[in-house]
Amino acid sequence: MRTELHLQQHHHDNRAVRNLGILAHVDAGKTTVTERILYATGTTHKRGEVHDGTTVTDFDPQERDRGITIFAAAVTCDWDGHRINLIDTPGHVDFSDEVVRSLRVLDGAVAVFDAVAGVEPQSESVWRQADRFGVPRIAFVNKLDRAGADLDSAVASIRERLHPAPLVVQLPIGSEDRFEGVVDLLRMRAWIWADGRDGTEGAVEGPVPEALRAEAERRRRVLEEAVAELHPGALEEFCTRSTVSTDTLAGALRDLTRTGDGVVVLCGSAYRNRGIEPLLDAVVAYLPSPLDVPAVRGTLDGTQQERAADPAAPFAALAFKVNATATGRLTYLRVYSGTIRKGEAVWDAGAGRTERVGRILRVRADRHAQVELAVAGDIVAVVGLKSARAGSTLCAPGAPLVLEPPATADPVVSVAVEAGANADTDRLVTALARLVEEDPSLVVRTDGETGQTVLSGLGELHLEVAVEKIRRAQGLDVRVGRPRVAYRETVVRGVAGLVHRHVKQDGGAGQFAQVVLDVEPLEVTDGGVGDQSGGSATGFEFRSAVVGGRVPQEYVRAVEAGCRDALGEGPLGGHPVTGLRVVLRDGATHVKDSSETAFRTAGRNALREALRASAMALLEPVVEVTVTAPEEAVGAVLGDLAARRGRVTGSTARAGAAVVTATVPLAELFGYATRLRSRTQGRGVFTTRPTGYAPAPAPTPAR
Repeated sequence: MRTELHLQQHHHDNRAVRNLGILAHVDAGKTTVTERILYATGTTHKRGEVHDGTTVTDFDPQERDRGITIFAAAVTCDWDGHRINLIDTPGHVDFSDEVVRSLRVLDGAVAVFDAVAGVEPQSESVWRQADRFGVPRIAFVNKLDRAGADLDSAVASIRERLHPAPLVVQLPIGSEDRFEGVVDLLRMRAWIWADGRDGTEGAVEGPVPEALRAEAERRRRVLEEAVAELHPGALEEFCTRSTVSTDTLAGALRDLTRTGDGVVVLCGSAYRNRGIEPLLDAVVAYLPSPLDVPAVRGTLDGTQQERAADPAAPFAALAFKVNATATGRLTYLRVYSGTIRKGEAVWDAGAGRTERVGRILRVRADRHAQVELAVAGDIVAVVGLKSARAGSTLCAPGAPLVLEPPATADPVVSVAVEAGANADTDRLVTALARLVEEDPSLVVRTDGETGQTVLSGLGELHLEVAVEKIRRAQGLDVRVGRPRVAYRETVVRGVAGLVHRHVKQDGGAGQFAQVVLDVEPLEVTDGGVGDQSGGSATGFEFRSAVVGGRVPQEYVRAVEAGCRDALGEGPLGGHPVTGLRVVLRDGATHVKDSSETAFRTAGRNALREALRASAMALLEPVVEVTVTAPEEAVGAVLGDLAARRGRVTGSTARAGAAVVTATVPLAELFGYATRLRSRTQGRGVFTTRPTGYAPAPAPTPAR
């Protein structure tokens, strides 16, 4: 164990830390890239393989069985005097919530793309999420050793679908199975990985091969021009000297990455261990340290405050992941300011209580090293916190602050779960509570009508994984009902001037409120109804058109609250109501008997009555499905999508395979994976992306 003093010195320089996520579409090779980074940095001495089930970050037995990443895993490694905290995020859409929570605490990211497929739907939605959080990123085009791999077309798809300014800093040497190295266009040097299939020999640096010299110079020129267009400093040098020096270019690329005006693009083959060292160099050179990102913002009693990434400032951290195991809870923290030592007390702003930090761990997926303290900029796991949830703020008891938690997506699929044996019911309840603690995008509730326990999540796979986790961890026999989707109801044709009087007289103070409401459909511009989550945030608007103060302002607010109460259950099947505008036209009050409570009740009952009188329609969640299948199976795929009420929106051919995109109701996709495998002899794959809500066919589904 190093001395406390040494630790503090080592810690103090947070310029040498990179908090980094690896983002990508499912199967683009994220986990393999992570494994190779661990191998290249000497953190592991044997390379893990996804297909052998020997990876470090996919250490959960389910991840190994399914060959996909499900839970974001944190790992720490060192490169060139820098400490890299790496989070391997899931690529599968069902776990996109885990990605959002990780993006919230990262300073930078590497987006991995498949050199054959280019930008795929899920990489697009993860990219948009990173845009939303303003996370600087660099792109790594992977799998250049595959047949049909083409860096230029992958870059073209990045330009078209994600970012107007991809800045390619490398030229591949050799193509497909003869891909052996890259030319670094900044330093005009070649990296060639020795013949070992997996590049175990490491890279040999040398001059640019003669045959590629002209092409490398042409591409360097293209890079200089592209950077000069975007960066004033580079432009000035370009205009005076008609070229840009390597140092200016590197500085400009760093600035453009951090502002998000440009995206540096590198390439390689992680599986063959080619291109990883230059990628690590680029991470250190271009992505920000915790000191380069803006100070974190929080609120205190309604006022905004900033906390700089300074170890001497008051402590503030965000819990972004909780691992609730049988032996205790691990809470993953991103420390934004201050210093935390083991044994210290912290204030949990969400739960409103003080907790003690037992131990602090530097994480390596499922193996951990204990440390004495953590400072601003660190990502660590702590043991001993009982109440912290993902999204909780932890801070110094004397300097409270609340950091904005990551938003969670609304669940769209539900299944009923019950214990196989009655005696196990209590154990199942405990196990479900632990699941929700770990994953806030899962919701457990008891159905009032049927008494069933209902588990809701973001997709079929999401729920399947959750239930399997209980089966394995608790050895419980869990029975699962057929999945059901979250329907919504909306107004097609409203009513005007509905008068509702609420009068209650039974001794003591009475209640009196009269309201006049108009209800009309709310035009939503984005094609679907409501936002992606289908929440009522975008689906409900309330206006008051009352003149002459006939309803005082505080009562108007009470009417709105009452209307919101009524949105919980619609008249068609008790589903939440969205996509409507309510206008309070008029009302009347009583000198003594009117109160906020009376007006809230009036608002609720008036809207319920108005909805019963309106023409209503049922909405169902729809998703965009992208199916990649062999060309000869396209007919079967299209027929099957049509049978599932799918609307095909596009199809393209790519290297012997066809890619079909279609909009399909979520309810029709249950069991689709098995069906697609049988129709394409196991060669078809599909991904989905939620796109909102659309009208459902007439018969109301049984609830």
